Amino acid sequence: MIPRYLVDFDISELPAVETDVIVIGSGIAGLYTAIKASERHRVIIITKKALLESNTRYAQGGIAAVISEEDSPEYHRQDTLMAGAGLCSSSSVDILVNEGPVCVQELITLGTAFDVENGELALTREGAHSHRRILHANGDATGYEIVRALSEQLAGHSNIEIWNEHFVIDLITEGNECIGALVQRPDGQRVFLRGLATILCSGGAGQLYRYTTNPDVATGDGVAIAYRAGAVLRDLEFIQFHPTSLCYPGAPRFLISEAVRGEGAVLRNVKGERFMDKYHELLELAPRDIVARAIVSEMEETKSSFVFLDITHEAPETIKHRFPTIYDTCLGYGLDMTADWIPVAPAAHYMMGGVRTGLHGETSVHRLFACGEVSSTGVHGANRLASNSLSEAIVFGRRIVERISELSPLERTGEGIHCQEAREDAVAWPIAERRLELQKLMVRKAGVRRSEEGLNQGLNELRRQLPIFNAALHTREQWEYANMLTCALLLTESALARKESRGGHYREDYPQRDDAVWRKHILQQREKGMLEEIGDDV
Repeated sequence: MIPRYLVDFDISELPAVETDVIVIGSGIAGLYTAIKASERHRVIIITKKALLESNTRYAQGGIAAVISEEDSPEYHRQDTLMAGAGLCSSSSVDILVNEGPVCVQELITLGTAFDVENGELALTREGAHSHRRILHANGDATGYEIVRALSEQLAGHSNIEIWNEHFVIDLITEGNECIGALVQRPDGQRVFLRGLATILCSGGAGQLYRYTTNPDVATGDGVAIAYRAGAVLRDLEFIQFHPTSLCYPGAPRFLISEAVRGEGAVLRNVKGERFMDKYHELLELAPRDIVARAIVSEMEETKSSFVFLDITHEAPETIKHRFPTIYDTCLGYGLDMTADWIPVAPAAHYMMGGVRTGLHGETSVHRLFACGEVSSTGVHGANRLASNSLSEAIVFGRRIVERISELSPLERTGEGIHCQEAREDAVAWPIAERRLELQKLMVRKAGVRRSEEGLNQGLNELRRQLPIFNAALHTREQWEYANMLTCALLLTESALARKESRGGHYREDYPQRDDAVWRKHILQQREKGMLEEIGDDV
């Protein structure tokens, strides 16, 4: 049983800090939402490492928004719904495609320098997009440019306080109302941070898998602490495996942006054969789940651990200008993408599901909001359309701030809240070893391809680790592992329950999509267990 709180504490014995808005996470969702909230409220933004360390920083391809006169929100809507494989919320998608362009313009106003060609914003196309609508910065460093611009807005801001190197252990709730967070400071002191509203912007859970494009901080903390606090989760079985991460000895699983295929790169197996025509009419620009499974099939057929991405037919100057980060990174490992085929393989990239929210980012727990990858707004359905993630973060971040302005003052104090489970110190818990075992297990049993037998085996292995919740946990590494174990259990249970294949969830024993039975969402809540939801839009 996953406990309500990870550690023992007594609110009355802890120092208390008061603010209006608590923002947990410092990617695009956290930074943008903090800036918007600071126009009316005092904000504390918490990051467990440095301010710039987030998934957003590593986002290459860009941000999707209708800018060109040849494009339209309706085209963007159709593309998003197609990629989402029947599980998108049409109302959420309508919000994204119609409000996205205004929010992107605000990013520009806040200092983001997107690439320009011939005096106009440069646009590219990515998989499953019918039009060029992807804005990018410095070629392939879009995420870094966005967080750079937003973080500079935070510097010296009178209404924003930044807590670097702080860890949110749990959310503090009274009734079904979130009143703040239990936070560990860098010096080991714990504090009760009390706020009018708490916004989870903590990113995804790519570190559940051995091979991921995500940084080390992506350990699913937000999903796990929201679950412990009683929030409803949705669609955790849908994990997007990016088809093309660098797969080369000595190199990390570095993301090779989908924009490379958008600019004409082709996939070849180890025999040199182009193969996507066997799998989808859109070839290399098919939705990511299809491309990822196609690559796995080719790897199995050719008994190889990778396929090749080939863009050598393009002019070297064009490649270096458009993809400077990818070019320099590959060159550092002895690969020249202007002349060499790049070995690639799928890696865990994005979590489509998360904490279920309404159209203003509100969760099922009053005063608790979620934004960005940690949330499940309904935009992505079963498979996220490329570059919609950054757009979603700013569109719903702005909506969250609108809703916070309508909240009544916080009256609860948290007095009397405590947890005393008499946990015993963990003796010789080899956290690094257990984390690696979990990651390998998830690749084998709940990865690109799944089956009832494999998922059950995975669940049994994961459940053997449950005693960690009875131990006294003291370090960030221990709390992260507890959060990863929570997410892994919930994801695997959800994947076992969904007996069909759809989007980022593929079951070898149920290879077909089944709209008659499974055009619905799987919900999970700590006290109620697993539920189902058929919304008006599904």
